Amino acid sequence: MKIGIAADHGGYELKESLKAFLQEKGYSIKDFGAFTLDNQDDYPDFVIPLAQAIVAGEVERGIAVCGSGVGASVAANKVQGVRAALINDHFSAHQGVEDDNLNLLCLGGRVTGNMAAQELVAAFLDAKFTGAERHVRRLGKVKALEKNS
Repeated sequence: MKIGIAADHGGYELKESLKAFLQEKGYSIKDFGAFTLDNQDDYPDFVIPLAQAIVAGEVERGIAVCGSGVGASVAANKVQGVRAALINDHFSAHQGVEDDNLNLLCLGGRVTGNMAAQELVAAFLDAKFTGAERHVRRLGKVKALEKNS
């Protein structure tokens, strides 16, 4: 599975740690930056290209990290076809994929420790969308909103 990863200065250290973790697990990683720690950078500059790559099929899933994870989630969800969520617990990490076909996990670099982040990422990447009728129906309603906005 090819995974995209992106972070601003608030998530840079966690991104680098997760990148190494994922490479050790055998995942192919596409890094969208930041490539250096720059306290003046802006999360949309990294998160939006990641979100666009998900929609284009360049990566299967993405991980975006900013200071809290909130900004990354807000920005990513502006890209039609992206289903991003700030995740802070194991259940939501896998349930978001299983029920809602989550394709971009957002984390807070200033609030999520390395080990917790690894657990959340593993749950997210191991999960599969169930395709249950009720979930497909609900996602259809979400997609209709995207078309009307």
